[in-house]
Amino acid sequence: MRKEQKMLIFWLVILGLLVGFTLFSSWLVPFEPNAMDMNHIYEAPNGTHLLGTDQLGRDVLSRLLVGGRVTLFIATLSVVLSSIIGIIYGGISGYFGGAIDAVMMRILEAFLTIPSLVIVLALQAIMQGSVWRMAMIMGCTGWFVTARIVRSEFIRLKELEFIHMAKMFRTPLWKILFRHLLRNSLPAIFVVTIFNFAGVIFTEVSLSFLGIGVPPSIPSWGTMLYTAQNDLLVGAWWMGLFPGMFIFVTILCVQAIGSRFKQRGGQTHV
Repeated sequence: MRKEQKMLIFWLVILGLLVGFTLFSSWLVPFEPNAMDMNHIYEAPNGTHLLGTDQLGRDVLSRLLVGGRVTLFIATLSVVLSSIIGIIYGGISGYFGGAIDAVMMRILEAFLTIPSLVIVLALQAIMQGSVWRMAMIMGCTGWFVTARIVRSEFIRLKELEFIHMAKMFRTPLWKILFRHLLRNSLPAIFVVTIFNFAGVIFTEVSLSFLGIGVPPSIPSWGTMLYTAQNDLLVGAWWMGLFPGMFIFVTILCVQAIGSRFKQRGGQTHV
């Protein structure tokens, strides 16, 4: 087995374990994540609380696993939404071209001049609320790169011979769009989606760290880092270390997997 394949499998296994632990956190957590025990506040990692306790005596490991489920849920929902919007927008622009493409690209370029984090930051500051609302905001502002990639792929593919043949034989438009153009654009869409997933995790953590992300009452990796700012001042190093490690490893895995698939590229299917 080639070294690149072994590394891809390694990163997939690590990411799979992280996702598995968070998905099944309800059965794996040793304590109720919001259960407070004022007799055991700021306990360092020990045999009972493997990753210690926080300022309210809550088990850090339990909150970390449940918090990961919240963070990954936000990332998944927002990436699915942004991918759908990006595919529709980029597909229309790339396939029809002409004046439609020109207008749609000017709009897209205007959005691209503003960093997505700034847009999300402004909207989230105004519309603070539930996990669902945060995921929707990030999904509706994270489709710009996907749209540009899809547009480029549609423009490239529609000039190929098999697309001209499909038009000549009066193939229905929906078949050309979905079976030929979209199908052959999936490798590029998959790669950009992976990188978007890592970016969404970073954005959620950043917003929660600033105190305008997930509500503090809901555990997430970002809110745990937010509360850890003050805990570090009293010597509770474990409060920021373990959430930071989980975030770092997750983003590293996603980025590594995305890079491997990007190197592989894709083939065109008629």
